[in-house]
Amino acid sequence: MRISDGPSPLASTIGRKLKMAKVLVMYKKPKSAEAFDKHYAAVHIPLAKKIPGLKKYDISKGRVGTPAGPSDIHLVATLHFDSLEALQAGMSSPEGKAAGGDLANFADGGVDLYLFDTKEV
Repeated sequence: MRISDGPSPLASTIGRKLKMAKVLVMYKKPKSAEAFDKHYAAVHIPLAKKIPGLKKYDISKGRVGTPAGPSDIHLVATLHFDSLEALQAGMSSPEGKAAGGDLANFADGGVDLYLFDTKEV
């Protein structure tokens, strides 16, 4: 980037703390990991990506463990929003309800959702 191109997007965050709201989704081990993974990739991810206000969506890669060893978690997903209000609006939208309704189609091992606000420290 040349100086004449103006400030970078990162420059606008310098000097202020970043804050986001997140949904942490912890999927427990399903009956069939192969069926879970196939449905999650082909159906659930595209549904969730349509949730209004969603800024970032990431998932765990590989095994999910604990300091003591293996866990009962198959996959962890984190959905990022600008605020709790945006998160709540997105989750209560038709797209959010469609993604939530899809859980019964593949998350047969159980799923825990945690909603929270964050701040950089």
